[in-house]
Amino acid sequence: MEIFPAIDLVCGKAVRLFKGDYNQMTVYSDNPLEVARDFEKSRAEFIHLVDLEGAKDGTTPNIETVKQIAKKTQLFTEIGGGIRDIKTVEKYLESGVDRVILGTAAVKNEAFLKEALQKFGDKIAVGIDIKNGFVAIKGWLENSGIDPFEFTQKMQNLGVKHIICTDVSKDGAMRGTNLELYKKLSEKFSVNITASGGVSSLEDIKALRKMDIYGAIIGKAYYIGAIDLKQAIEVAK
Repeated sequence: MEIFPAIDLVCGKAVRLFKGDYNQMTVYSDNPLEVARDFEKSRAEFIHLVDLEGAKDGTTPNIETVKQIAKKTQLFTEIGGGIRDIKTVEKYLESGVDRVILGTAAVKNEAFLKEALQKFGDKIAVGIDIKNGFVAIKGWLENSGIDPFEFTQKMQNLGVKHIICTDVSKDGAMRGTNLELYKKLSEKFSVNITASGGVSSLEDIKALRKMDIYGAIIGKAYYIGAIDLKQAIEVAK
């Protein structure tokens, strides 16, 4: 299983939200590139980036920070947040990003998703954010009314290879991840599932690894010292 330490970006800073609430934001660093380099020192090979401003309004205000991380580290870089047209996908891939995550756009614009998959294949991932039992969109602020399992099936049918699934209720809460959800997803689908939201202990990582999940995202647990990244990577292997 791969470990993806995460940096959420607002105004060029590394931040975390509590359960997706933009009013409950903690700034952890003014220098995300240094944070990414710290990940590398802990032997991380991957990084998960989210432009939280972009997620709300579909822009790319943090692209320079993303570019720096992609160019100045050896990390496999994936980015999500507000990517809603082919030009933005191309912009990120040209910036050195390895994989682009579509969220709201995958829900609202199937034609765009199909075009992106056709052009870029497995460089396209889909983010499925679950809130109150349904797929949430627009930075977790809107309920789409779509069942997450039906949506995952649809994505698999369309040829999506990577799905990042977040239980919003667990995100930043430090109360463990939704193991039951990931167990169901791993049993039901053949796509690569990355678990996100509430991964807060080495026990979570061990449990996810046993399910043969592709990846796990570590956010707040790293920043507050609840998980040692180097240990997490060893446990995941």
